[in-house]
Amino acid sequence: MMNCPACDHSLTEIDAGGVKVDVCKGGCGGIWLDNYEFKKFDEPHEAAGSCLLEIERNGARKVDKESKHQCPRCQDISMRRHFVSAKHEVEVDECSGCGGIWLDAGELGQIRSQFETEQERSEAAENYFAEVFDADLMKMREASDVQLEKAQRFANMFKFITPSYYIPGKQDGGAF
Repeated sequence: MMNCPACDHSLTEIDAGGVKVDVCKGGCGGIWLDNYEFKKFDEPHEAAGSCLLEIERNGARKVDKESKHQCPRCQDISMRRHFVSAKHEVEVDECSGCGGIWLDAGELGQIRSQFETEQERSEAAENYFAEVFDADLMKMREASDVQLEKAQRFANMFKFITPSYYIPGKQDGGAF
């Protein structure tokens, strides 16, 4: 039996489209998804996830969204919080040990409303990374090209001061 990482209530195992999922039913309404289960529920066309959108909650249970949660499976690992998509609208807690994901109440619905398909999600991520990193990558590429050109000019100088018959490592007493 696992306890909720957000409110310490006992998690209840339910069947969601043939997948066993642990939910904080009667507690804070959060959802624990084992490694790779998240991909089965994160899009609106995935009917299995619809039963997870409204988990029975106890309004008296308060969740501190700022505190770090312990993984309910690993117990000695603090989960890391990160944005689940390029839109930066929903943060989830993920265990670095087992790869499980904790969703607070309502987060699955928010995630499912962002993108219709995995392809849309991927395209949004590519656009976001291009917006954030393309200018810096271009500058790095230009600097790298300048350094390459300098190195080639330096190497060309040695062609004039090194005899053409010199082959590195083949001469007696050679320095190279």
